[in-house]
Amino acid sequence: MSPSEKVKYISNWIKSYVDKMPVKAESLVVGISGGIDSSVSSTLSAMTGIKTIVLTMPIRQKEIQHDLSLNHQKWLTKNFKNVEAHTVNLDKLFETFSSTLNKFDNEHGFANSRARLRMTTLYQVASANNGIVVGTGNKVEDFGVGFYTKYGDGGVDISPIADCNKTDVWELGKELKILKEIIDAPPTDGLWDDGRTDEGQLGLSYKELEEAMNNEKSPNRQKYLKIREANLHKMDPIPVCKIPN
Repeated sequence: MSPSEKVKYISNWIKSYVDKMPVKAESLVVGISGGIDSSVSSTLSAMTGIKTIVLTMPIRQKEIQHDLSLNHQKWLTKNFKNVEAHTVNLDKLFETFSSTLNKFDNEHGFANSRARLRMTTLYQVASANNGIVVGTGNKVEDFGVGFYTKYGDGGVDISPIADCNKTDVWELGKELKILKEIIDAPPTDGLWDDGRTDEGQLGLSYKELEEAMNNEKSPNRQKYLKIREANLHKMDPIPVCKIPN
């Protein structure tokens, strides 16, 4: 399927999902970070014609990352009349949360808590607008190495690009004419004060991860499997204690 065909297919899939809901949603709510995944997901959502609410939710955000999300907001509202954009600054909320729980800090800091605060924000906005939360994860993250926060950015109602590899998402971004600075930006989850990139955390680029996912003889296969194994608890169903009859 060509990028243009994928664009139409995914956008139609989102609209079809909403149309078939027992109680039809009135809006699509998407968190945008200035990265390619959320930019593509929000644009595909906007293409449905359904009211699309995009939120940028800075928490001690690097200025360059926040600027990219704001630029994408402007681009969306300029190109789609059904888009409503908001900036919800979560700095004070995060400061209160982290200071209240300072006795429970660990080597990861409160990075995952940032993602969970954003998830809670998205669902509050969705609830207030009879909406559903649209996920922004790609196939490598969601089903390859589990590179997302459990009940954070992994907490969504639908995942329109979760069957697309990262390279597919970049192609979709070009097809959608997403801002070049977003397409060219190093992927990052935006959860760390030092602005660390995805590749810096994973130790492999997305192209290397994709190759390792699809090729058992890849030189990076074992490294990929090690990352995947550590995160399987996110991808597997929640363990349930079955009571014998």
